[in-house]
Amino acid sequence: MIAETTTHVPTPAPRGQRVVAQARFEAGILVRNGEQLLVSLVLPVLALVALATVSYPDLATPRIAVVAPGVLALALVSTAFTGQAIQTAFDRRYGVLRMLATTPVGTDGLLAGKALAIGAVAAAQLAVLGLLAALMGWRPDPLGLLLAPVTGALGVWVFVALALLVAGAMRAEAVLAVANLAWVLIAGVGGLLLPGGTLGGTVAAIVRWLPSGALGDAFRDQLAHGSVPLLPWLVLLVWGAALSLAVLRTFRWRD
Repeated sequence: MIAETTTHVPTPAPRGQRVVAQARFEAGILVRNGEQLLVSLVLPVLALVALATVSYPDLATPRIAVVAPGVLALALVSTAFTGQAIQTAFDRRYGVLRMLATTPVGTDGLLAGKALAIGAVAAAQLAVLGLLAALMGWRPDPLGLLLAPVTGALGVWVFVALALLVAGAMRAEAVLAVANLAWVLIAGVGGLLLPGGTLGGTVAAIVRWLPSGALGDAFRDQLAHGSVPLLPWLVLLVWGAALSLAVLRTFRWRD
């Protein structure tokens, strides 16, 4: 009599566990990337120290009250946009995205894992920068601290969507150049690091409607003045919805 043998077919882990595992993997890549750490932490620290100690441009007193929220916004964009655009573009070029899309985590789980990873890494870097700013004399408004996670979440959504839009539409080498150039422009004249008013009336009227200007204004309004930044939030919501729709229509999983 021949005994029957059964083959055990492994079943995928629950969806939540798959997403968390993917998020852990994505976060590990982010924190081990030397170039990413330079852009997301070292350069914002240098900007914080420099702008808080020099006398140009003219800012409200104390300067740290204006500089610190802008630096937090800059750091968030560095992680959510610059790092993700470059990493996603090269993952697509080398077939990593195509491979991961065929695993049990799936395309939705991959994107959810990326979002969780970016949120966790951004929260850690904002905490580090906030502590440094506090040691330099920054005293954020308590209400602003409670509202900051809302602004942070909106900022991550908008700039991750922008990163995916760029990464899915261009070759990896082009994304590398565009993402770094965009970071410089956003930091310098995008209303992110400093208020748009420091750039002149016409420019200020334009940048307040850009996602970078809205993110910077939201952080400054709530952390410096304790106000609820309803208009900047609305601008971020509109940009987030528009960019997400564009990503759904144009993103390519293979090069």
